[in-house]
Amino acid sequence: MRINIYYGGRGLIEDPTIYVMERLTEVFKELRVEVIRYNLYEDKNSIATLPATLKEADGIILAATLEWFGIGGLMQQFLDMCWLYGDKEALSGLYMLPVVMATTYGERDAETTLCKAWETLGGVAIPGLSAYVEDHDEFENNEVYRDIIEKKAESLYQFVNRKVATLPNSSQAVRQNLSHTRKIELTQEENERLSRFVSDDGYVKKQKEDIEELSEMFKQMLGETDKPEDTSVPAEEFVDDFIKNYYPQADFSAKYVLVIPERDENLIIDVTPSSVKCYYGNEPEGDVTMRVPLKLMRSILSGKETFQKGFMAGDITAKGNFKTLRMMDQIFRFRYKK
Repeated sequence: MRINIYYGGRGLIEDPTIYVMERLTEVFKELRVEVIRYNLYEDKNSIATLPATLKEADGIILAATLEWFGIGGLMQQFLDMCWLYGDKEALSGLYMLPVVMATTYGERDAETTLCKAWETLGGVAIPGLSAYVEDHDEFENNEVYRDIIEKKAESLYQFVNRKVATLPNSSQAVRQNLSHTRKIELTQEENERLSRFVSDDGYVKKQKEDIEELSEMFKQMLGETDKPEDTSVPAEEFVDDFIKNYYPQADFSAKYVLVIPERDENLIIDVTPSSVKCYYGNEPEGDVTMRVPLKLMRSILSGKETFQKGFMAGDITAKGNFKTLRMMDQIFRFRYKK
């Protein structure tokens, strides 16, 4: 028997999900089960090829760490690739145990998301593990919690070993209906070859360049030329936007450092319950430091995007206190501008 673990966290030492995975692995090894773990943060450049590994598994574990909102961008990307390139026959009936450890609110919602996604893919989701962990050390040293985790490993083993039957659910009907929307039917070999191309950054970049070149050529033939996008950054751009759209929160103070690659200085935002200061400077770090591309920053300030969506999509990278990061969309509310 083989169990595959797909870990969607960031690999931090204090991540409680890592402890849970290690406890589950120990139990499986005692039961003489082979365990293979895939860290998505290490394999992010080849996530499109990972669905092929599902064919070798008898059961899997989807392990996510909830630090801010949802199951995280890497796990979502992996599930997307399963839908696009996964072998639907291999996925059908494959047992999945969801594991979600949270340092903020929403662990049960995240577990439900994993279950719904897996059932829509055709697999079987069994009752999982979800918990809010405030103190990492206390959680690890709690014997009651340890017993719960170990019993859950035994539960997955029994489901897989006995091939326990489950009742039908509406997600299966959804999958059948959505599957009809695919107009191009590919063989499994073609799917895997396409997934390798998708994971090849050089290949994808070359294809995008070719498409852009052809697009520009046809526009010139038709006499239609677009004006180049303005990538310059006026001296005080964004400063007034943050000041005018600040909604203070009681007992909340923080310092944000926004790194905009297109300009030399960072955008510094100091917020308190009574005021906000916004200016450009060379300060490298704050309570939260985030890298925001110029185009995305303009979209956020025009109300078309949010910091949360940008972070979940992987367009924004950040470090620091994630609770403080989550407050960005609450203390700064930008209205949509056409």
